[in-house]
Amino acid sequence: MKAVVWHGTGDIRLDEVPDPKILEPSDAIVRITRSAICGTDLHLVRGTMPGMAEGTVLGHEAVGVVEEVGPAVRGFTPGDRVVIPSTIGCGTCSYCRAGYYAQCDRANPNGPSAGTCFFGGPEATGSVDGLQAEYARVPFAMTSLVRIPDAVSDDQAILLSDIFPTAWFGARLAEVSRGDSVLVLGAGVVGQFAIASAKRQGAGRVFVVDGIESRLDKAREQNAETVDFNREDPVALVRELTGGIGVDRVIDAVGVDAERPKSGPAAEAAREQAEQFDRERAAVAPDASPDGDLWVPGDAPSQAARWAVDSVAKAGSIGVIGVYPPGFEGFPFGTAMNKNLTVHMGNCNHRRYLPELLDLVRTDVVDPTAFITRRPEPAAVIEAYESFDRREEGWLKTVLEAA
Repeated sequence: MKAVVWHGTGDIRLDEVPDPKILEPSDAIVRITRSAICGTDLHLVRGTMPGMAEGTVLGHEAVGVVEEVGPAVRGFTPGDRVVIPSTIGCGTCSYCRAGYYAQCDRANPNGPSAGTCFFGGPEATGSVDGLQAEYARVPFAMTSLVRIPDAVSDDQAILLSDIFPTAWFGARLAEVSRGDSVLVLGAGVVGQFAIASAKRQGAGRVFVVDGIESRLDKAREQNAETVDFNREDPVALVRELTGGIGVDRVIDAVGVDAERPKSGPAAEAAREQAEQFDRERAAVAPDASPDGDLWVPGDAPSQAARWAVDSVAKAGSIGVIGVYPPGFEGFPFGTAMNKNLTVHMGNCNHRRYLPELLDLVRTDVVDPTAFITRRPEPAAVIEAYESFDRREEGWLKTVLEAA
């Protein structure tokens, strides 16, 4: 079968690889009909999430059709349409039973203390071959598959594999409640769904910060109040728009590959922090291997975290869903402590939120397809990665038709 395979930092290829097989009684084999490229995949290629094993199939978002099930899988049969949650949980350990599927004690073969297991990730997360392929082996299928209602299309369901649940989780982490003012950092597809999630969890006003105009245009379609960090100082403007107080809640949907402002009033402060940012980037991506303007790690790893702490009101709360790898040490703890801030962060427990969000889509409350902007042919998947990596205008969410 064809699959997108990681061969090294800055080196991914569309390869012919063996078809997956049932290895455990609780496995299922799924024929993938839709997959997608995520910002987390770019971390793996840029080197800002280190520890990948050569030969790992990439991708952690997919929907498809069950082809084969192991003898312990009783709730699914061949022919069922399913969405695959990005994080893997066994469904029986104490963490899964409490809804913390991303901290499952059994899914990660490195042991209970290893933490989150997800498809297509570094060795520390499994490693489990990913979903940018024609077929995939799904461990613990009774938990790691969710049936798709007939009224929900594959295009709608693919955004529920990771992106929508992650954004919903981010709003929950930020403790969004009725009437709150909320700042979303990053207007990529997770940020777009964070806007939608904050509004549906009761937010009164939602601000969003980004530096790419097409993303800000999409955010304005949701009536978010937009801030271009290359033209305005996000912290100063958010404070001005909130009467000098700051927002009640912040959702960081950017993470370690943040970009510093290149122009405008915020660029001067970024230049003053340039040496610190450079040290952070060297620490989090020591094996980075840029190729011209490709696979270049973000040049301001702690920028979003600093803007989050500076923009939120005293006694406010921050939810962090942007990826920060082990070893990242750039969070401004002192400022956060002196403002009595609450900070929640983590990997999404996708399986916990998927059924509820499927109902929102099934009943037409939310249409995820509005955020799909690119559908490359399977043979052009590497070129699609490159365009997405360059942060080109219009590349918000790329969906791959795998079969």
